[in-house]
Amino acid sequence: MEAYIIALAGFGALVLLTAWLPMVLRQLPLSLPIFCVGIGAALSTVTVASGLTPHPHLHLPVVERLTELVVIVSLMGAGLKLDRQIGWRRWIVTWRMLGLAMPLTILALVGLASTLLGLGLAAALLLASALAPTDPVLASDVQVGPPSEGEEDEMRFALTSEAGLNDGLAFPFVHLAIALASASAFGAWELGQWFALNVVWKIAVGVALGVLIGRGLGWLMFHLPNPARLSRTGDGFVALGVTCLTYAAVEVAHGYGFIGVFVAALSLRGTKRGHEYHQKLHEYAEELERLLMMVLLVGFGAALLGGGLLKALTWPSVAFALLALFVVRPLSGWISLLGSGRPTDERVVISFFGIRGLGTVYYLAYALNHAPFTQADILWSTAALTILVSIVLHGTTITPVLRFIDRRSGRDTESAQLDLKLPSAKSA
Repeated sequence: MEAYIIALAGFGALVLLTAWLPMVLRQLPLSLPIFCVGIGAALSTVTVASGLTPHPHLHLPVVERLTELVVIVSLMGAGLKLDRQIGWRRWIVTWRMLGLAMPLTILALVGLASTLLGLGLAAALLLASALAPTDPVLASDVQVGPPSEGEEDEMRFALTSEAGLNDGLAFPFVHLAIALASASAFGAWELGQWFALNVVWKIAVGVALGVLIGRGLGWLMFHLPNPARLSRTGDGFVALGVTCLTYAAVEVAHGYGFIGVFVAALSLRGTKRGHEYHQKLHEYAEELERLLMMVLLVGFGAALLGGGLLKALTWPSVAFALLALFVVRPLSGWISLLGSGRPTDERVVISFFGIRGLGTVYYLAYALNHAPFTQADILWSTAALTILVSIVLHGTTITPVLRFIDRRSGRDTESAQLDLKLPSAKSA
Protein backbone atom coordinates (compact mmCIF):
# COMPACT_ATOMS: atom_id res chain seq x y z
CA MET A 1 0.00 0.00 0.00
CA GLU A 2 2.81 2.42 0.82
CA ALA A 3 4.38 1.95 -2.63
CA TYR A 4 0.98 2.50 -4.23
CA ILE A 5 0.39 5.71 -2.27
CA ILE A 6 3.85 7.00 -3.17
CA ALA A 7 3.26 6.17 -6.85
CA LEU A 8 -0.14 7.88 -6.73
CA ALA A 9 1.33 11.02 -5.20
CA GLY A 10 4.15 11.01 -7.74
CA PHE A 11 1.71 10.68 -10.62
CA GLY A 12 -0.40 13.53 -9.26
CA ALA A 13 2.65 15.74 -8.99
CA LEU A 14 3.63 14.80 -12.55
CA VAL A 15 0.19 15.76 -13.85
CA LEU A 16 0.43 19.15 -12.16
CA LEU A 17 3.91 19.70 -13.55
CA THR A 18 2.61 18.76 -17.00
CA ALA A 19 0.11 21.59 -16.79
CA TRP A 20 2.24 24.25 -15.11
CA LEU A 21 5.83 23.73 -16.21
CA PRO A 22 5.41 24.76 -19.87
CA MET A 23 4.28 28.25 -18.76
CA VAL A 24 7.32 28.60 -16.51
CA LEU A 25 9.82 27.30 -19.05
CA ARG A 26 8.61 29.26 -22.09
CA GLN A 27 10.72 32.27 -21.17
CA LEU A 28 13.81 30.21 -20.35
CA PRO A 29 16.39 28.47 -22.55
CA LEU A 30 15.22 25.22 -20.99
CA SER A 31 12.76 22.67 -22.31
CA LEU A 32 10.23 20.42 -20.62
CA PRO A 33 12.03 17.23 -21.79
CA ILE A 34 15.26 18.35 -20.06
CA PHE A 35 13.37 18.85 -16.83
CA CYS A 36 11.67 15.43 -17.10
CA VAL A 37 14.92 13.57 -17.74
CA GLY A 38 16.48 15.39 -14.79
CA ILE A 39 13.61 14.35 -12.52
CA GLY A 40 13.99 10.72 -13.58
CA ALA A 41 17.74 10.74 -13.07
CA ALA A 42 17.31 12.28 -9.62
CA LEU A 43 14.63 9.76 -8.63
CA SER A 44 16.87 6.84 -9.61
CA THR A 45 19.33 7.88 -6.91
CA VAL A 46 16.68 7.60 -4.20
CA THR A 47 16.91 4.29 -2.37
CA VAL A 48 13.19 3.50 -2.57
CA ALA A 49 13.18 3.95 -6.37
CA SER A 50 16.57 2.52 -7.24
CA GLY A 51 15.22 -0.98 -7.86
CA LEU A 52 12.34 0.21 -10.05
CA THR A 53 14.41 1.40 -13.02
CA PRO A 54 15.46 -1.66 -15.02
CA HIS A 55 17.16 -1.55 -18.40
CA PRO A 56 14.60 -1.16 -21.25
CA HIS A 57 15.94 -4.32 -22.88
CA LEU A 58 14.44 -6.33 -20.02
CA HIS A 59 10.92 -5.14 -20.86
CA LEU A 60 10.90 -4.76 -24.64
CA PRO A 61 7.14 -5.35 -25.21
CA VAL A 62 6.17 -2.77 -22.58
CA VAL A 63 8.67 -0.19 -23.86
CA GLU A 64 7.54 -0.80 -27.44
CA ARG A 65 3.85 -0.28 -26.69
CA LEU A 66 4.27 2.77 -24.47
CA THR A 67 6.51 4.60 -26.93
CA GLU A 68 4.23 3.55 -29.77
CA LEU A 69 1.26 5.16 -28.02
CA VAL A 70 2.95 8.50 -27.38
CA VAL A 71 4.22 8.65 -30.98
CA ILE A 72 0.81 8.05 -32.58
CA VAL A 73 -0.86 10.60 -30.28
CA SER A 74 1.86 13.08 -31.24
CA LEU A 75 1.32 12.38 -34.94
CA MET A 76 -2.40 13.07 -34.61
CA GLY A 77 -1.70 16.39 -32.90
CA ALA A 78 0.87 17.35 -35.52
CA GLY A 79 -1.47 16.60 -38.41
CA LEU A 80 -4.39 18.50 -36.89
CA LYS A 81 -2.42 21.71 -36.40
CA LEU A 82 -1.13 22.06 -39.97
CA ASP A 83 -3.06 24.80 -41.78
CA ARG A 84 -1.33 24.38 -45.13
CA GLN A 85 -3.00 22.02 -47.59
CA ILE A 86 -0.83 19.22 -48.90
CA GLY A 87 0.71 19.75 -52.33
CA TRP A 88 3.94 19.36 -54.24
CA ARG A 89 5.03 22.99 -54.26
CA ARG A 90 3.49 23.93 -50.93
CA TRP A 91 5.35 21.04 -49.24
CA ILE A 92 8.50 21.12 -51.35
CA VAL A 93 10.84 21.64 -48.37
CA THR A 94 9.21 18.66 -46.64
CA TRP A 95 9.62 16.44 -49.71
CA ARG A 96 13.28 17.45 -49.92
CA MET A 97 13.85 16.54 -46.27
CA LEU A 98 12.07 13.21 -46.65
CA GLY A 99 13.43 12.21 -50.05
CA LEU A 100 17.00 13.46 -49.69
CA ALA A 101 17.93 14.31 -46.11
CA MET A 102 16.65 11.14 -44.47
CA PRO A 103 18.24 8.63 -46.90
CA LEU A 104 21.52 10.58 -46.75
CA THR A 105 21.36 10.52 -42.95
CA ILE A 106 20.73 6.78 -42.86
CA LEU A 107 23.55 6.07 -45.32
CA ALA A 108 26.04 8.21 -43.38
CA LEU A 109 25.03 6.76 -40.00
CA VAL A 110 25.37 3.19 -41.32
CA GLY A 111 28.93 4.01 -42.36
CA LEU A 112 29.72 5.57 -38.98
CA ALA A 113 28.18 2.70 -37.03
CA SER A 114 30.18 0.15 -39.02
CA THR A 115 33.52 1.96 -38.78
CA LEU A 116 33.36 3.59 -35.35
CA LEU A 117 31.30 1.03 -33.43
CA GLY A 118 32.23 -2.12 -35.34
CA LEU A 119 28.60 -3.11 -35.85
CA GLY A 120 27.47 -5.57 -38.48
CA LEU A 121 25.29 -4.39 -41.35
CA ALA A 122 21.98 -5.32 -39.70
CA ALA A 123 22.77 -3.64 -36.37
CA ALA A 124 24.29 -0.59 -38.09
CA LEU A 125 21.21 -0.19 -40.29
CA LEU A 126 18.91 -0.51 -37.28
CA LEU A 127 20.77 2.17 -35.32
CA ALA A 128 20.87 4.47 -38.34
CA SER A 129 17.16 3.98 -39.12
CA ALA A 130 16.16 4.55 -35.49
CA LEU A 131 18.14 7.79 -35.29
CA ALA A 132 17.29 9.20 -38.72
CA PRO A 133 13.73 10.53 -38.17
CA THR A 134 12.97 13.82 -36.44
CA ASP A 135 11.02 12.91 -33.32
CA PRO A 136 7.40 14.18 -33.42
CA VAL A 137 7.11 14.06 -29.64
CA LEU A 138 10.12 16.10 -28.57
CA ALA A 139 9.99 18.45 -31.57
CA SER A 140 6.89 20.26 -30.30
CA ASP A 141 8.91 23.37 -29.42
CA VAL A 142 9.87 23.85 -33.07
CA GLN A 143 6.50 22.98 -34.54
CA VAL A 144 3.71 25.22 -35.80
CA GLY A 145 1.12 26.69 -33.46
CA PRO A 146 -2.45 25.46 -32.88
CA PRO A 147 -4.91 25.16 -35.79
CA SER A 148 -5.96 28.34 -37.60
CA GLU A 149 -3.75 30.68 -35.56
CA GLY A 150 -1.36 31.56 -38.37
CA GLU A 151 1.85 30.49 -36.58
CA GLU A 152 3.10 28.55 -39.62
CA ASP A 153 6.34 30.00 -40.98
CA GLU A 154 8.41 27.79 -43.28
CA MET A 155 10.82 26.63 -40.56
CA ARG A 156 8.14 25.40 -38.18
CA PHE A 157 6.02 23.98 -40.98
CA ALA A 158 8.93 22.01 -42.44
CA LEU A 159 9.93 20.52 -39.09
CA THR A 160 6.31 19.67 -38.19
CA SER A 161 5.46 18.01 -41.50
CA GLU A 162 8.81 16.22 -41.64
CA ALA A 163 8.32 14.83 -38.13
CA GLY A 164 4.81 13.75 -39.08
CA LEU A 165 5.89 11.66 -42.05
CA ASN A 166 9.48 10.53 -41.51
CA ASP A 167 8.67 8.23 -38.61
CA GLY A 168 6.60 6.08 -40.92
CA LEU A 169 9.10 6.38 -43.78
CA ALA A 170 11.95 5.14 -41.56
CA PHE A 171 10.05 1.91 -40.96
CA PRO A 172 11.05 0.23 -44.26
CA PHE A 173 14.70 0.51 -43.25
CA VAL A 174 13.96 -0.89 -39.79
CA HIS A 175 12.23 -3.85 -41.45
CA LEU A 176 15.22 -4.28 -43.74
CA ALA A 177 17.49 -4.43 -40.68
CA ILE A 178 15.18 -7.03 -39.12
CA ALA A 179 15.24 -9.08 -42.33
CA LEU A 180 19.04 -8.93 -42.47
CA ALA A 181 19.31 -10.01 -38.84
CA SER A 182 16.84 -12.88 -39.23
CA ALA A 183 17.76 -14.35 -42.60
CA SER A 184 20.56 -16.83 -43.09
CA ALA A 185 20.94 -15.51 -46.64
CA PHE A 186 19.74 -12.27 -48.18
CA GLY A 187 19.84 -11.86 -51.93
CA ALA A 188 18.07 -10.12 -54.79
CA TRP A 189 14.82 -12.06 -54.27
CA GLU A 190 14.63 -11.11 -50.58
CA LEU A 191 15.47 -7.51 -51.44
CA GLY A 192 12.65 -7.44 -53.99
CA GLN A 193 10.21 -8.85 -51.46
CA TRP A 194 11.26 -6.23 -48.94
CA PHE A 195 10.76 -3.43 -51.46
CA ALA A 196 7.37 -4.68 -52.66
CA LEU A 197 5.94 -5.32 -49.19
CA ASN A 198 7.70 -2.94 -46.81
CA VAL A 199 8.11 0.03 -49.12
CA VAL A 200 5.36 0.00 -51.75
CA TRP A 201 2.50 -1.88 -50.08
CA LYS A 202 2.79 -0.67 -46.50
CA ILE A 203 3.24 2.99 -47.44
CA ALA A 204 0.39 2.84 -49.96
CA VAL A 205 -1.95 1.21 -47.43
CA GLY A 206 -1.03 3.77 -44.77
CA VAL A 207 -1.75 6.69 -47.09
CA ALA A 208 -4.92 5.22 -48.61
CA LEU A 209 -6.57 4.16 -45.35
CA GLY A 210 -5.46 7.36 -43.66
CA VAL A 211 -7.22 9.42 -46.31
CA LEU A 212 -10.30 7.19 -46.27
CA ILE A 213 -10.70 7.14 -42.49
CA GLY A 214 -9.89 10.82 -42.06
CA ARG A 215 -12.36 11.94 -44.70
CA GLY A 216 -15.02 9.49 -43.52
CA LEU A 217 -14.83 10.62 -39.91
CA GLY A 218 -14.63 14.22 -41.06
CA TRP A 219 -17.88 13.80 -42.96
CA LEU A 220 -19.52 12.33 -39.87
CA MET A 221 -18.27 15.21 -37.72
CA PHE A 222 -18.92 18.17 -39.99
CA HIS A 223 -21.33 17.27 -42.81
CA LEU A 224 -24.20 15.35 -41.26
CA PRO A 225 -27.46 17.28 -40.82
CA ASN A 226 -27.04 19.72 -37.95
CA PRO A 227 -29.03 17.82 -35.25
CA ALA A 228 -26.82 14.75 -35.76
CA ARG A 229 -23.54 16.51 -36.51
CA LEU A 230 -20.95 14.86 -34.26
CA SER A 231 -18.75 17.94 -33.91
CA ARG A 232 -21.50 19.42 -31.72
CA THR A 233 -20.37 17.16 -28.87
CA GLY A 234 -17.30 19.34 -28.38
CA ASP A 235 -15.44 16.39 -26.85
CA GLY A 236 -11.70 16.64 -27.42
CA PHE A 237 -11.05 13.00 -26.53
CA VAL A 238 -12.52 12.10 -29.91
CA ALA A 239 -8.96 12.72 -31.15
CA LEU A 240 -7.78 9.71 -29.17
CA GLY A 241 -10.52 7.56 -30.68
CA VAL A 242 -9.59 8.64 -34.21
CA THR A 243 -5.93 7.95 -33.46
CA CYS A 244 -6.43 4.45 -32.08
CA LEU A 245 -9.02 3.43 -34.68
CA THR A 246 -6.87 4.59 -37.58
CA TYR A 247 -3.70 3.02 -36.26
CA ALA A 248 -5.40 -0.32 -35.62
CA ALA A 249 -7.13 -0.39 -39.01
CA VAL A 250 -3.93 0.35 -40.92
CA GLU A 251 -1.89 -2.16 -38.93
CA VAL A 252 -4.52 -4.87 -39.51
CA ALA A 253 -4.23 -4.18 -43.25
CA HIS A 254 -0.42 -4.53 -42.93
CA GLY A 255 0.28 -0.87 -43.56
CA TYR A 256 2.30 1.68 -41.64
CA GLY A 257 0.09 2.94 -38.83
CA PHE A 258 2.32 5.97 -38.21
CA ILE A 259 1.72 7.21 -41.75
CA GLY A 260 -1.97 6.34 -41.52
CA VAL A 261 -2.51 8.37 -38.34
CA PHE A 262 -0.75 11.47 -39.66
CA VAL A 263 -2.53 11.31 -43.04
CA ALA A 264 -5.87 10.75 -41.29
CA ALA A 265 -5.27 13.87 -39.20
CA LEU A 266 -4.49 15.88 -42.35
CA SER A 267 -7.59 14.51 -44.09
CA LEU A 268 -9.82 15.13 -41.09
CA ARG A 269 -8.55 18.70 -40.88
CA GLY A 270 -9.16 19.16 -44.60
CA THR A 271 -12.85 18.23 -44.46
CA LYS A 272 -13.67 21.60 -42.87
CA ARG A 273 -10.39 23.37 -42.34
CA GLY A 274 -11.55 26.42 -40.41
CA HIS A 275 -13.92 24.72 -37.96
CA GLU A 276 -13.23 25.53 -34.30
CA TYR A 277 -13.67 21.87 -33.30
CA HIS A 278 -10.20 21.16 -34.71
CA GLN A 279 -8.84 23.37 -31.95
CA LYS A 280 -10.54 21.22 -29.32
CA LEU A 281 -9.25 17.99 -30.87
CA HIS A 282 -5.73 19.35 -31.10
CA GLU A 283 -5.75 20.62 -27.51
CA TYR A 284 -6.72 17.20 -26.18
CA ALA A 285 -4.10 15.41 -28.29
CA GLU A 286 -1.44 17.89 -27.18
CA GLU A 287 -2.29 17.56 -23.50
CA LEU A 288 -2.31 13.77 -23.65
CA GLU A 289 0.94 13.76 -25.59
CA ARG A 290 2.60 16.01 -23.03
CA LEU A 291 1.50 13.82 -20.13
CA LEU A 292 2.67 10.60 -21.80
CA MET A 293 5.92 12.26 -22.82
CA MET A 294 6.66 13.37 -19.26
CA VAL A 295 6.01 9.89 -17.87
CA LEU A 296 8.26 8.22 -20.43
CA LEU A 297 11.04 10.80 -20.18
CA VAL A 298 11.08 10.48 -16.40
CA GLY A 299 11.48 6.73 -16.97
CA PHE A 300 14.21 7.41 -19.54
CA GLY A 301 16.10 9.63 -17.10
CA ALA A 302 15.81 6.99 -14.39
CA ALA A 303 17.02 4.26 -16.74
CA LEU A 304 20.08 6.32 -17.67
CA LEU A 305 21.44 6.02 -14.14
CA GLY A 306 19.50 3.39 -12.23
CA GLY A 307 18.91 1.07 -15.18
CA GLY A 308 22.43 1.16 -16.58
CA LEU A 309 21.28 2.38 -19.98
CA LEU A 310 24.70 3.94 -20.61
CA LYS A 311 26.77 1.07 -19.21
CA ALA A 312 28.04 -0.06 -22.63
CA LEU A 313 29.08 3.44 -23.62
CA THR A 314 32.50 3.81 -25.23
CA TRP A 315 34.46 6.74 -26.64
CA PRO A 316 33.57 5.65 -30.19
CA SER A 317 29.90 5.78 -29.13
CA VAL A 318 30.39 9.33 -27.88
CA ALA A 319 32.03 10.27 -31.18
CA PHE A 320 29.17 8.64 -33.09
CA ALA A 321 26.53 10.59 -31.15
CA LEU A 322 28.30 13.91 -31.62
CA LEU A 323 28.90 13.34 -35.32
CA ALA A 324 25.28 12.28 -35.83
CA LEU A 325 23.93 15.47 -34.25
CA PHE A 326 26.53 18.04 -35.24
CA VAL A 327 27.60 16.82 -38.68
CA VAL A 328 25.43 14.14 -40.29
CA ARG A 329 21.92 15.56 -39.79
CA PRO A 330 22.87 19.24 -40.38
CA LEU A 331 24.94 18.42 -43.46
CA SER A 332 22.29 16.08 -44.91
CA GLY A 333 19.60 18.69 -44.33
CA TRP A 334 21.72 21.45 -45.84
CA ILE A 335 22.45 19.39 -48.97
CA SER A 336 18.78 18.52 -49.39
CA LEU A 337 17.78 22.20 -49.25
CA LEU A 338 20.31 23.44 -51.80
CA GLY A 339 18.43 25.28 -54.53
CA SER A 340 15.24 25.49 -52.47
CA GLY A 341 15.33 29.27 -52.42
CA ARG A 342 14.93 29.45 -48.65
CA PRO A 343 16.96 32.02 -46.68
CA THR A 344 20.20 30.79 -45.12
CA ASP A 345 19.01 31.11 -41.52
CA GLU A 346 15.89 29.04 -42.25
CA ARG A 347 17.95 26.30 -43.90
CA VAL A 348 20.27 26.25 -40.89
CA VAL A 349 17.38 25.89 -38.44
CA ILE A 350 15.60 23.19 -40.45
CA SER A 351 18.84 21.24 -40.89
CA PHE A 352 20.06 21.55 -37.32
CA PHE A 353 16.90 20.94 -35.30
CA GLY A 354 16.43 17.30 -36.19
CA ILE A 355 15.56 16.25 -32.65
CA ARG A 356 16.01 12.62 -31.62
CA GLY A 357 13.78 11.15 -28.93
CA LEU A 358 11.12 8.59 -28.07
CA GLY A 359 10.64 7.46 -31.66
CA THR A 360 14.20 6.13 -31.57
CA VAL A 361 13.41 4.15 -28.42
CA TYR A 362 10.34 2.71 -30.12
CA TYR A 363 12.24 1.53 -33.19
CA LEU A 364 14.95 -0.13 -31.11
CA ALA A 365 12.41 -1.87 -28.89
CA TYR A 366 10.36 -2.96 -31.90
CA ALA A 367 13.31 -4.38 -33.82
CA LEU A 368 14.95 -6.07 -30.83
CA ASN A 369 11.59 -7.61 -30.00
CA HIS A 370 11.30 -9.10 -33.51
CA ALA A 371 14.81 -10.28 -34.37
CA PRO A 372 18.10 -11.23 -32.71
CA PHE A 373 20.63 -8.40 -33.04
CA THR A 374 24.22 -8.69 -31.91
CA GLN A 375 25.69 -6.03 -29.60
CA ALA A 376 22.25 -4.82 -28.47
CA ASP A 377 23.84 -3.19 -25.42
CA ILE A 378 25.92 -0.93 -27.68
CA LEU A 379 22.81 -0.04 -29.67
CA TRP A 380 20.95 1.00 -26.52
CA SER A 381 23.80 2.97 -24.98
CA THR A 382 24.72 4.79 -28.18
CA ALA A 383 21.10 5.66 -28.98
CA ALA A 384 20.45 6.75 -25.38
CA LEU A 385 23.44 9.09 -25.40
CA THR A 386 22.38 10.55 -28.75
CA ILE A 387 18.87 11.17 -27.41
CA LEU A 388 20.23 12.72 -24.21
CA VAL A 389 22.59 15.06 -26.05
CA SER A 390 19.80 16.00 -28.46
CA ILE A 391 17.40 16.78 -25.63
CA VAL A 392 19.92 19.03 -23.90
CA LEU A 393 21.42 20.58 -27.03
CA HIS A 394 18.21 21.33 -28.88
CA GLY A 395 16.25 22.08 -25.72
CA THR A 396 18.61 24.86 -24.65
CA THR A 397 19.00 26.41 -28.10
CA ILE A 398 15.47 26.26 -29.54
CA THR A 399 14.01 29.23 -27.65
CA PRO A 400 16.82 31.78 -28.20
CA VAL A 401 17.45 30.77 -31.82
CA LEU A 402 13.82 30.90 -32.90
CA ARG A 403 13.21 34.08 -30.93
CA PHE A 404 16.16 35.75 -32.67
CA ILE A 405 15.03 34.68 -36.14
CA ASP A 406 11.40 35.59 -35.47
CA ARG A 407 12.36 39.06 -34.28
CA ARG A 408 14.52 39.61 -37.33
CA SER A 409 11.61 38.47 -39.52
CA GLY A 410 9.16 40.80 -37.78
CA ARG A 411 7.26 38.08 -35.92
CA ASP A 412 6.40 38.81 -32.27
CA THR A 413 7.17 35.61 -30.39
CA GLU A 414 7.17 37.15 -26.92
CA SER A 415 3.38 37.37 -26.94
CA ALA A 416 2.95 34.16 -28.93
CA GLN A 417 4.74 32.23 -26.21
CA LEU A 418 2.27 33.60 -23.69
CA ASP A 419 -0.71 32.68 -25.90
CA LEU A 420 -1.68 36.34 -26.35
CA LYS A 421 -3.63 37.38 -29.42
CA LEU A 422 -1.95 40.24 -31.27
CA PRO A 423 -3.59 42.73 -33.63
CA SER A 424 -2.44 42.39 -37.18
CA ALA A 425 -0.09 44.95 -38.67
CA LYS A 426 -2.92 46.36 -40.80
CA SER A 427 -5.25 46.91 -37.88
CA ALA A 428 -2.61 48.26 -35.52
